[in-house]
Amino acid sequence: MSAETIFAFDFGVKRIGIAMGNTLIRQAQPIKVISAVDNATRFAAIAALLEEWQPGLLVVGLPLHPDGAEHEMTARCRKFANQLHGRFNLPVELVDERYSSAVIGGQRGEVIDDRAAAIILQQYFDTH
Repeated sequence: MSAETIFAFDFGVKRIGIAMGNTLIRQAQPIKVISAVDNATRFAAIAALLEEWQPGLLVVGLPLHPDGAEHEMTARCRKFANQLHGRFNLPVELVDERYSSAVIGGQRGEVIDDRAAAIILQQYFDTH
């Protein structure tokens, strides 16, 4: 059995955190934060990473209220996941990310999006 690379995304309006791991080791590691306000720049940066790493699966964190209810960012993340699938023709799975940023507990102003993506991917590994 060969190891498959998996990417995870912590989507935000201003930044997207990205982590990677593989199905053999099953450990996530943060790799990059993309800071871009327009879709063309965002997806160009993502395309370059996908070309380099050739993942077989993409995982997107799905933010929800503590009670599980959806909110505005939930819809935006679903749209981002659909765009990833449509642009890159890769399977995309959504993972509940309700407490990923809280687990990290970064300092005020610190960019933690890539570490949040690693938490999201680790949650995926731990449940699949």
